[in-house]
Amino acid sequence: MKMLALLMTLAALTASVRAAEYPDITIADLQAAVQAKTVTLLDANGTASWKAGHIPGAIDYAANQAKLAELLPADKGALIVAYCGGPQCMAFKAAADAAAKLGYTNVKRLSAGIHGWVTAKATVEKGS
Repeated sequence: MKMLALLMTLAALTASVRAAEYPDITIADLQAAVQAKTVTLLDANGTASWKAGHIPGAIDYAANQAKLAELLPADKGALIVAYCGGPQCMAFKAAADAAAKLGYTNVKRLSAGIHGWVTAKATVEKGS
């Protein structure tokens, strides 16, 4: 039982450390970047969730993994923000890692995720 508790604790710590690879962006800062059109958003919640509601302009990462390089800006220093469901969700990591692997150097995460975005009463758009 102690071993199981230890393993669970280590798993949680590992997830926290891995998430820290990408700095967090606040909802207010992200809203400003969306308004200014200075951010590319990667929604890592899956296509069904993206269709139900996503941050305006967000790319459905699940549906666009194969052509991600074509959809991201030419400027490798451009702001890229990946997000998923909320603070405990780690799905954002695949999208953030994909952007970083393509050479993007200003990759952040919205740890509040779509749940925090909706809770803040920020604009959401539906996909088709």
